[in-house]
Amino acid sequence: MSVTAERIKEQRKLKKLTQAELAELVNSSRSSIAQIETDKYNVSFAMLSLIADALDTTVEYLQGKTDNPLKTPAVDDNGDEPPLTEGQKQVAYFIDPSATPEEIEQIKKLVEIAKLSKYRL
Repeated sequence: MSVTAERIKEQRKLKKLTQAELAELVNSSRSSIAQIETDKYNVSFAMLSLIADALDTTVEYLQGKTDNPLKTPAVDDNGDEPPLTEGQKQVAYFIDPSATPEEIEQIKKLVEIAKLSKYRL
């Protein structure tokens, strides 16, 4: 059985959901979920994304690309700031795709100032 099939089944059971309940959450059928969990059906990325959301985990975890089932990234205990969110990365990229880490930090500070200010930058 594939990692994806095993992890979907494992996470569903951890959430105390039946196949029918998971199917309802993702607008599918119980038999489709059963076929996904037994590797008889290759799940599409769109369906995998819906299943990940329903199980409160990530597609990357279900695919075996990470061993962290949590949606939020683990916080480093080294005192550093948490990593940039996807939204922050996109903002930095659209401002300047070749931004250095120092420039990204400046962008983050500007965004924080803008959030605190009643005036838009």
